[in-house]
Amino acid sequence: MRIKEITSQSRRDFTAILVCEHCEELENLNTGYDDAYYHSNVIPSMVCKKCGKKAKDSYRPLTTKYDASVVI
Repeated sequence: MRIKEITSQSRRDFTAILVCEHCEELENLNTGYDDAYYHSNVIPSMVCKKCGKKAKDSYRPLTTKYDASVVI
């Protein structure tokens, strides 16, 4: 899965629409956290409910909206 669009963000919490790179299935993400770990590890590990696949090895994570050193 990868993020197609971030639909809302409050501080580091966000909601988004995810899309499967394999079958193009869309899923809503109701609880996301905008930090490097979440973008690099959690999102690519999400399994598509339709085809059962994870992100490809070539997955490139988004950058965070705020730098890790910024206190929000």
